[in-house]
Amino acid sequence: MDITPQTQMRIAQTIAGEINASAKQVSAAVALLDEGATVPFVARYRKEATGGLDDTQLRTLADRLDYLREMEKRRVAIVESIRSQDMLTDDLARSIAQAETKAQLEDIYLPFKPKRRTKAMIARENGLEPLLEAILADRTCDPEALAGGYLSEAVPGTKEALNGARDILTERLCENATLLGRLRDYLQSEAVLTAKVVEGKEQAGAKFSDYFAHSEAWKSVPSHRALAMLRGSNEGILTLDVSPPGEEGVTRAEEMVAAVLEVRGQGGGDKWLRKVAGWTWRVKLSLSMMLELMADLRGRAQEDAINVFARNLKDLLFAAPAGARPTLGLDPGIRTGVKAAVVDATGKLVATETLYPFQPKNDLRGAQVAIAKLIAAHGVELIAIGNGTASRETERMVAEVLKGLPAKIKTPTKVVVSEAGASVYSASELAAREFPDLDVSLRGAVSIARRLQDPLAELVKIEPKSIGVGQYQHDVDQHKLSKSLEAVIEDVVNAVGVDLNMASAPLLSHVSGLGPGLAEAVVSHRDQNGAFASRRDLLKVARLGPKAFEQCAGFLRIQGGKEPLDASAVHPESYGVARKIVASCGRDIRQIMGDATALKSLRAEDFVEAEVGLPTVRDIFAELEKPGRDPRPSFVTASFAEGVEQISDLKPGMVLEGTVTNVAAFGAFVDIGVHQDGLVHVSQLADRFVKDPHEVVKTGQVVKVTVVEVDAPRKRIGLTMKKDGGASAKEERNARSGPREGARPKGANAPRGKASAAPKRQTTGGSDTGALGAALMDAFKKK
Repeated sequence: MDITPQTQMRIAQTIAGEINASAKQVSAAVALLDEGATVPFVARYRKEATGGLDDTQLRTLADRLDYLREMEKRRVAIVESIRSQDMLTDDLARSIAQAETKAQLEDIYLPFKPKRRTKAMIARENGLEPLLEAILADRTCDPEALAGGYLSEAVPGTKEALNGARDILTERLCENATLLGRLRDYLQSEAVLTAKVVEGKEQAGAKFSDYFAHSEAWKSVPSHRALAMLRGSNEGILTLDVSPPGEEGVTRAEEMVAAVLEVRGQGGGDKWLRKVAGWTWRVKLSLSMMLELMADLRGRAQEDAINVFARNLKDLLFAAPAGARPTLGLDPGIRTGVKAAVVDATGKLVATETLYPFQPKNDLRGAQVAIAKLIAAHGVELIAIGNGTASRETERMVAEVLKGLPAKIKTPTKVVVSEAGASVYSASELAAREFPDLDVSLRGAVSIARRLQDPLAELVKIEPKSIGVGQYQHDVDQHKLSKSLEAVIEDVVNAVGVDLNMASAPLLSHVSGLGPGLAEAVVSHRDQNGAFASRRDLLKVARLGPKAFEQCAGFLRIQGGKEPLDASAVHPESYGVARKIVASCGRDIRQIMGDATALKSLRAEDFVEAEVGLPTVRDIFAELEKPGRDPRPSFVTASFAEGVEQISDLKPGMVLEGTVTNVAAFGAFVDIGVHQDGLVHVSQLADRFVKDPHEVVKTGQVVKVTVVEVDAPRKRIGLTMKKDGGASAKEERNARSGPREGARPKGANAPRGKASAAPKRQTTGGSDTGALGAALMDAFKKK
């Protein structure tokens, strides 16, 4: 469908108001997106055209553009359908044109929508519409007496006649757009959501016990509670209902229906009409409205959950990298052994081992000697330990090894990292192609090591839903979720930038303008022809044309190439301006790049050209000062308390350090080193009111918390970040209405995420470290 210029302008004006921009900015952005430009490219390299719209505004713009264009298509289809029925009037056309939502459009279309044979149709065929008109015309009449004049073989009695008239009137009311709009507004403002347990399901649905007799205002139900109740309903544990508040609310709804019929008096006709209005609400409209509001609730909750997942994923992908350092990855296990993999500074796999320090083999000393040899042989600087089963035991074993290392060997830093999704990667087709001869279990250790070096480069290989930073992610629209998460990955990858000669195909596939096919082509070309010497060499890649080059070039980096600007975020199309800026300094470009003082005497305004505006020139200045700067924070770790390894070790009042593993609408989960995340409820995040937990914390952040409550049987840990140590936290928790959220267990049934900057566990060595030291020295002598 071709959208008229007037419609395009209306869409632009609508979106402009929603993203706090002008219609001109929106129109320019829409034109670029329609031409195939990506959001990161437009946000970074087309600021002059869009007036500086950022990636968040552009994402919202793109989503709303799809919705409004679909709505315009539907608007046209409705007009054509009604016109084909020869029922389109000027007033009706005006109403359709003025509808602002899809719901309003569908309300208007209801009377004209092709439908199956209804009771109202049958009543009309039986000649009962004149009876209804007679009752509406004379409100003082006796409807039953009037009905006697409309009997026939198909209508044997007055009861059947009046029921037929009722069916016709009910259909009219149910298709009255004005009435539907009023009822919708009323219910959205006043309706109550009620949940009840299905009789006999109390034991089977114990996890939903908070909702066995629960009610709250529909408009303010938090997304996590809505999704929990909807899941309980889907599992047959709960019944849900959305209805007006109490009998007074029902009466008001019935009166709103009656008001459309202008029922005022006490005549026979008015009494009959009032009765039909009540019947229409109870039997027809209340059900349709409940279904609509339930769908709205589900949509609202899913949108919130998707937004929470997206924000957590963004924080996780922006986690600080430990850097290009040789790393030993350990994937803990008990009976199956601890899988070990060493990767060099570039992430290349150089060694693997399977260790059996625990039952049934109990070869603790042999495992420790093997770890020490790997450290010495490959200059290991980091040890990444997966946080799954046997993580603490493995960490304790590593701590003993580090204490016993000879003085000539530099002691590596050990860090516990999330292994969420590592098993998914290990069994994937991608891992099989990357390591065709490596055992699946060892691939997980490689992933754990690499995600400590560079979490972004490794996590993009894993399905986002497997990373474990979502909230009811399996209960939401999977298409919308995937689209949202893909947008997050694209934004982060392009914000950080990608090393063209080091990046894997999965990472390159998220670069603006590439995609999986071209990413594979780039890697294949690199494998066959060696490292790219310049960005321009990308044009030699099969199927990578000028348009794709324009989109991707600025986000790809080449370190040490023949063109210094290739290591920066300056786009090749702006190299001319960049060189003019450098020439004005009278120094070599390599001397200027990275020297923040070199450009202080220059004015960005002096280098503006017809094709290169002031925003771009300012970006070039910033890049020359700090070329290829990484927007991610510096790598830091947290220290877990010694002797606090299990939930039974916790006591109220303990002050601990931990890492935020997930942020939900109701608070933040924090790993404090006991194989069980504790919960800092939103009311305990700060000494002020917090509406959105993301205002205070983000995934991967190191925080200090105080233990408030420990419920070992239910595996719940209550934490606070308030300065008073949560002195009143328990009272506040008990006073809160709604369900009580607890600690989130670690494992497959409750996935969890952790930034690579995870806590460094400070533990004491185990037993007999002197004997271990002697064994290690002996092993190194033999070596």
